[in-house]
Amino acid sequence: MTGFSFADALLTWFDQHGRHDLPWQVADDPYKVWVSEIMLQQTQVKTVLQYFDRFIQRFPTVHHLAQATWEEVAPYWAGLGYYARARNLHKAAAIVASEGLPNNLAAWMALPGIGRSTGGALMSLGLRQYGVIMDGNVKRVLSRFYGLSQDLTTPAAQRELWQLAEALCPVERNHDYTQAIMDLGATICTPKKPLCLYCPMQPHCQAYLEGMTAQIPFKKPKTAVPIKTAQVLLFATAQQPQTWLWQQRPNQGLWGGLWSLPIIEDPQHWQQLVQQYALQHKPMQTQITHHFTHFTWHLQAYQIMIPSAQQPALAEHWQATWLENEQAAAQGIPTAMKKLISALKV
Repeated sequence: MTGFSFADALLTWFDQHGRHDLPWQVADDPYKVWVSEIMLQQTQVKTVLQYFDRFIQRFPTVHHLAQATWEEVAPYWAGLGYYARARNLHKAAAIVASEGLPNNLAAWMALPGIGRSTGGALMSLGLRQYGVIMDGNVKRVLSRFYGLSQDLTTPAAQRELWQLAEALCPVERNHDYTQAIMDLGATICTPKKPLCLYCPMQPHCQAYLEGMTAQIPFKKPKTAVPIKTAQVLLFATAQQPQTWLWQQRPNQGLWGGLWSLPIIEDPQHWQQLVQQYALQHKPMQTQITHHFTHFTWHLQAYQIMIPSAQQPALAEHWQATWLENEQAAAQGIPTAMKKLISALKV
């Protein structure tokens, strides 16, 4: 590779083919970069674009976010998933609003939800200072370029990747380089069917030269995730068939702080409800499947019609609120509930 500069080749490509119009690509607002980086963790740009502007309009500065309650924040994250990210962002905003914006990597990493790579991105893209990142795109680009065929999740491989990333990362135009290497991984050096013909690294890429782009990065065999089943209860009255009983889920745990229809996972509890409400009719012909990283959920909907007079007592018993679908959605509901409502065609 004598005479070849990875950084120069990447920046030349970026100037012509990179992404320059993302709403968080601003030079004077690290807060926007911070929000985008947290949203982009485990989420693609095209999905984040559907949420970012709305979130920023509601919480335009870190002080607006810090002053908001979690109940106010949750609806603006609903559907993005991985809600611990949002809770950590909210906690960190309160710290930054009180102590000021971090100005070094260690200070960023001291905040909830910010690791070495996100901290590097915030130094580079947020503060326009020197920073090095290691997201999935960077791992893929570097492992193919250097022909690293080992398991990249091992500590030794992680150390090697960081050493390579730091050796390549320039001080000059650091923020452009950071965006460029992410763009190359997202648009050219993709996980499947990489567009090697258009890649500025092609003549020097070891994976390409060895015909190993499909095998690198190393992929562990997928382990089967457990499948769980549960019942979703649609309590309604004849007078208000589209007003259902919704529960706000605890802040900690699955769908923290969002609103959900009651879900029954315990078979014994379900049998008790069947007897209590004399559920002799067949379930609604609606079942959805929702995938999480650690399990798959099959959710079966049951409609339970009750007399209007029972509404207050039932809401108290379930610690829930009677809401129309639009009202619940406005307060923040998870994607699974949106899928269920859509499947019910109501």
